[in-house]
Amino acid sequence: MSNVENGPLNTVRMLSISSEQAGQRIDNYLITLLKGVPKSRIYRILRKGEVRVNKGRIKPVYRLKEGDEVRIPPIRMVEKPATIRPPDEQIERLEAAILFEDKGLIIINKPSGLAVHGGSGLSFGAIELLRASRPTAPYLELVHRLDRDTSGCLMIAKKRSYLRHLHEQLRTDRKIRKHYRALVCGHWDLGKHHENAALLKVTHSSGERVVRVDEKGKDSHTLFKPISRFKQASYMDIELFTGRTHQIRVHAAYCGHPVAGDDKYGNNDCNAQLKKIGLKRLFLHAYRLEFEHPGTGQEMDIIAPLSDELSDILDKL
Repeated sequence: MSNVENGPLNTVRMLSISSEQAGQRIDNYLITLLKGVPKSRIYRILRKGEVRVNKGRIKPVYRLKEGDEVRIPPIRMVEKPATIRPPDEQIERLEAAILFEDKGLIIINKPSGLAVHGGSGLSFGAIELLRASRPTAPYLELVHRLDRDTSGCLMIAKKRSYLRHLHEQLRTDRKIRKHYRALVCGHWDLGKHHENAALLKVTHSSGERVVRVDEKGKDSHTLFKPISRFKQASYMDIELFTGRTHQIRVHAAYCGHPVAGDDKYGNNDCNAQLKKIGLKRLFLHAYRLEFEHPGTGQEMDIIAPLSDELSDILDKL
């Protein structure tokens, strides 16, 4: 069998599916494989039966099996502009932030201000920087996401089988435990507190997307535990049991103690006071990940230390 990744696009190619590639839908497989080919074109060749699996027609929802033989028809490609390489200093900064790496997994201590992927006016995110630093890596995909302004533990799979295994753990209660550290406004007086308010994504007329507490929203569960309480703010350990967009930030604000430095759901007076002592960012940090290693079954416990910037704020308080 010739390898489709290395073969020309203007000829018929055949590909044998490996164990790493098995389990994914044929449409998603082709979208990843044929980067630069419009999705409309991919679905058209599927619909017309030009893509064959084991010499038979298949639907876009067909899930590939190990050993399947996939026929890829000739595809004319529009020449793409040269890819712009991220600045070396950005790549080096991210490489220096790696907490753990083996043959199938990378965990980084993502800096605040770095998006997990490019888009919305950003040329490069964490995943683009990693791909640029590892141009020969066959597979690099985000396991989960962090808000741009949130720092801390971020997992990237280097194998599709690892990604599947970790996604299964994310869907299963308590299989992956995510602990955050946050500074919230005010003196926390709720003790150990489980917040279960449902969360709903909404889009304002201006186009701004926000999340709010709404009984029509998705079930959400956050556990807040105070570590240290100061006069104007409280340092918290926060555990996520669900992974909704902006979950910690919205639940904290709903409890009357928004996250310090939050310019979307926060308290302007509190933010202004803390800015005077040097807080220039959202004080929310993905501190700890506990999970089962997809390859070895070992129980993993990865901690991302607070940055000096956040530690200095706690010292000043």
